[in-house]
Formats: sequence, structure tokens, C-alpha cells
Amino acid sequence: MTIHAVIDTNVLVSSLLTKNKKAATARLVDALIDDVFCPVYNNDIIEEYCEVLSRKEFEFEREVVEGLIGTIRQNGLYAERTPANEPVIDPKDVAFYEVALSKEGAYLVTGNLKHFPRKPIVVTPAEMIKILEDNGLIEKEE
Repeated sequence: MTIHAVIDTNVLVSSLLTKNKKAATARLVDALIDDVFCPVYNNDIIEEYCEVLSRKEFEFEREVVEGLIGTIRQNGLYAERTPANEPVIDPKDVAFYEVALSKEGAYLVTGNLKHFPRKPIVVTPAEMIKILEDNGLIEKEE
């Protein structure tokens, strides 16, 4: 069984900023890089990743950003948006939610739950890690 997930930009930023390799965001990006689950994306999402991860205030290495986005494109699934019938607080977040809706069973992983409708598909990084653990796709942390 393949698990699909749209990863909100804030999750990628947090994973690149943290020094704690056991943090849920870091573990999630490791799982992404290891092809444990399938990221779902579209052009709007990739454009936001590029814009945000390239901001000078973060000082992320260009090679790291390009490698991460390249992995998402290479291992991921491109999906068109499915119009949402629920309001999304931040207009920039609509693409993430609508792409998640386009793939049955896909999750939207975000650190900003309050920005999205309360739905079972919208999960935190820690909840997504538990989903991957419960499905035997990654080992549980001690």
C-alpha cells in the first residue's frame, strides 16, 4: 500500500531548520527522501516551495533546496486540484488542500492545522509519522 501526502511548506522549513533529527518534521523529510511515502504536488506547490525555501532569511543551501524539490518531483505524484467546498483561511494554502483532495486517501501534512478545515486528511507531522509507523513503513522511535 502506498501512502500519499501533500507536504505543506511550513513542514519543509521546520525540517530544514531543526537540529533535532528525531523531530517529526525531520523524520518526515527523511522518510520522503527514502521514498517511504509518495508526495503529491502540482506546479503551484512547487512554486511556493521554491519561493519560500529560497528566502534569504533561512539561508538554506541551494543544493539542499534543489535536491529536496527534485526528490519530490522525481518520487512524487503530480495531481490537479479538486475544488474545495470548505473555506481555507489563507488563500496560499488552498492549493495544498485541493491537491490533497484530488488523490483519494491522501493526507495533507501541516504545522498549521487552524488554516485548514477540520478533516481526517489534515494531519500534523507527528500524526503522519504515527501513520507511517503504524503501517510498518518506518521504525518507531524509542
